[in-house]
Amino acid sequence: MASNFVKELEWRGMLHDAMPGTEEYLMEGMQSAYVGIDPTADSLHIGHLVGVMMLRHFQLAGHKPFALVGGATGMIGDPSGKSSERNLLDEATLRHNQEALKAQLARFLDFESDAKNAAVLVNNYDWMKDFSFLDFIRDVGKHITVNYMMAKDSVKKRLSAEAKEGMSFTEFTYQLVQGYDFLHLYRTYNCTLQMGGSDQWGNITTGTELIRRIGGGKGYALTCPLITKADGTKFGKTESGNVWLDAERTSPYKFYQYWLNTSDTDAEKYIKIFTFLTKEAIEDLVAQHSEAPHLRLLQKKLAEEITVMVHSQEDLDNAVKASDILFGKSTSQDLKGLNEKTFLDVFEGVPQAEIPMSSLDNGLDMIGALSAQTGFLGSNGEARRELKQNSISVNKEKVKENYVIGREDLINGKFVLLQRGKKNYFVLKLTE
Repeated sequence: MASNFVKELEWRGMLHDAMPGTEEYLMEGMQSAYVGIDPTADSLHIGHLVGVMMLRHFQLAGHKPFALVGGATGMIGDPSGKSSERNLLDEATLRHNQEALKAQLARFLDFESDAKNAAVLVNNYDWMKDFSFLDFIRDVGKHITVNYMMAKDSVKKRLSAEAKEGMSFTEFTYQLVQGYDFLHLYRTYNCTLQMGGSDQWGNITTGTELIRRIGGGKGYALTCPLITKADGTKFGKTESGNVWLDAERTSPYKFYQYWLNTSDTDAEKYIKIFTFLTKEAIEDLVAQHSEAPHLRLLQKKLAEEITVMVHSQEDLDNAVKASDILFGKSTSQDLKGLNEKTFLDVFEGVPQAEIPMSSLDNGLDMIGALSAQTGFLGSNGEARRELKQNSISVNKEKVKENYVIGREDLINGKFVLLQRGKKNYFVLKLTE
């Protein structure tokens, strides 16, 4: 007997709308559902995570999840909530992106086991590429009226007076292509449920309409709310852009920091959506957090759970160590344990000076390091005063004026971290 998937989404705040009868239908036994994923990059970002978490909950409830990579629809562009068309991709790029996305999805979904409800990855390009335009308008287009398509909110918004660019025919037909995906999966895999964000409701219901009119069957629709932040800024965005799941695009340290820096209100919402913690565990955490909000227990647990899930325990441990370097007690050894990317992420925006590696051949004296060769401090006199007052550190360890920086002080073979007081940092970069 499958567990109640709809009830699970409900208490987690992940249910926006569902077609009548969906909950009862899913309780009858193992069913199949899909979520469409845009393949315009070779990594998912955290905006995709809600859909992925829905698929994971679906699989945990005993059902069979399908992840649909929109190779064909990625070549068109989706009008839902977008003010302009997407960039169109060639097939080689789409295939590369598909493989990269599958590797990331495999951290959440079981694709490999021989269980009946093992996940399946499909690409709509595979069934759309040989579909001629004439065949499509004959076999699919004639079943849906223009009146029906025009009534969709996503189309209305693009045709409204505020939308200056209007809407291309390509975009207008998007809902038919997405609707046909649902029909194809229904016919091929008996996939009867499509899930997505609340902005996808119109496209999903076009699919259920095609299943009814052409397939002679019944399809179901279920959507989750679009994730927002309490302060009105966009979820999943930082000053440098999207928060990606790929460690090369967003380092595990920056990923961890994103979740650690969420507000109390958002953390209480996100911990239900982006972790698999039980209702009891979350209620207990929320109660502890309200007793001592300054400890940020909710944020820490959220950041820990999701960093391990997307990256690894080792990546989490390194991210915590890196955070401690700025905000806690840490040693020279901790600093030297950071890889170059994490080091640069931690000290992003900190002033830097480049000096030749040959400066270390006979050792670099502290006056040279602080002032004469780097400009960290305003003058040699200021450097001497700060050293006498015991306020200068090299790689987090206090030093006197007689200290000499050598190659053994290098972090990653090229950096030295200078510090005045608690918060005034400076990075020396040694170049060949």
